[in-house]
Amino acid sequence: MTPPVDDYCELCDLPLSQCVHGQPPPPPPEKKAPAKKAAPRVSRAKAAGTSVTSAPPRRTPQREFRPHILATLQDNGGRAEVEDVMAELARRMEPVLRPADHETVNQGELRWRYAARLERKAMLDDGLIMPPRQPGVWELTELGRATTE
Repeated sequence: MTPPVDDYCELCDLPLSQCVHGQPPPPPPEKKAPAKKAAPRVSRAKAAGTSVTSAPPRRTPQREFRPHILATLQDNGGRAEVEDVMAELARRMEPVLRPADHETVNQGELRWRYAARLERKAMLDDGLIMPPRQPGVWELTELGRATTE
């Protein structure tokens, strides 16, 4: 006796009980609830109420050069040649400079000297140093003089 014709799949010629086409469709996937945002992670030290100190920076931050530049220029009457300023900065900042400050940057200049030049530019933007009237000379403005007093 042969099974009835309607018991076979028209697509694969297998009995419907064995055919993937004859199986009932899978249930629709369950809709997931929107994901909750994870709470920010808090370090154990913060959770315990203790302070966390990060490692000191590898090099002296540029901003630390400002008071030394101002003092050097003030000690020289508000005006000095760049090389004189740099020599005095090297002396004043010797205990502050870190080993990475003595490495060279891409231009071949020592990193601390480059940082001092960048800080001079920032001081120029803040109105503490005059725009260069003579190459190689840094000069305080009235605001720069008042800041150091």
